[in-house]
Amino acid sequence: AMSRAIRACAASGASRRGLASVEAMGAAAKGPPAAGRWAGRGPGGRGKVEDGARVQWVFLGCPGVGKGTYAGRLSRLLGVPHIATGDLVRHELASSGPLSKQLSEIVNHGKLVSDEIIINLLSKRLEEGEGKGELGFILDGFPRTIRQAEILEGVTDIDLVINLKLREEALLAKCVGRRKCSQCGGNFNVASIDIEGENGGPRMYMPPLLPPPQCESKLITRADDTEEVVKERLRVYHDLCEPVEDFYRARGKLLEFNLPGGIPESWPKLLQALNIEDPDNNRSATA
Repeated sequence: AMSRAIRACAASGASRRGLASVEAMGAAAKGPPAAGRWAGRGPGGRGKVEDGARVQWVFLGCPGVGKGTYAGRLSRLLGVPHIATGDLVRHELASSGPLSKQLSEIVNHGKLVSDEIIINLLSKRLEEGEGKGELGFILDGFPRTIRQAEILEGVTDIDLVINLKLREEALLAKCVGRRKCSQCGGNFNVASIDIEGENGGPRMYMPPLLPPPQCESKLITRADDTEEVVKERLRVYHDLCEPVEDFYRARGKLLEFNLPGGIPESWPKLLQALNIEDPDNNRSATA
């Protein structure tokens, strides 16, 4: 099972045999990854992945870029689980388990959670999925370091790595504007982003995602969504995670996607870049 293999590789170092085979594949690859090779295998080239087909994708990108939003949409469209390590960490924080206090100190200071903790949480989630018969995954928030990438490549063959990119001033505004309803758990954003285009390009406009009236008085802010902590998280990301982009770029697996704006504008363009058709695109783009 992959979850046990991840733990074993984490303890002993990534499998050199597995890494060598992946490196050979990457060296032979030319041009950007063809996402359509794995996606849209349902009737007419669209809809759910069927016949046990495995989609093993990774989402990269700075904190707040929207990895969870777009990974979640693709998860529903392709019929594979979306596994967000940030959600795994937050679930552990809320559980008051043995890791809760340690994680609280790390998260509230904008630091990255250690490889050991992340790998344990991810392995636990994968074991649960295996028990349910899940096939494939879309990972969000892992790997974040070269060591994590080596561990993952040593035990499974990642098909595609989607690197979401957004201008830093928009990222800051998005993170600071995030809100969650303490009652229903809905995610919202009070930031209204309207930024001049770069090098004569079009303006970037991302409207707020406001809550319904029944949630307005129940909004809470994540403890790590202050400007100071967000800036530290972005600094840590650039220092540790950009080499992961290079890792997958060298293997011909990286698809870089610059978000042009909010969901209605970005979602159809992302599907186009991935060569995926969404029969419900008109509805889902604005949902």
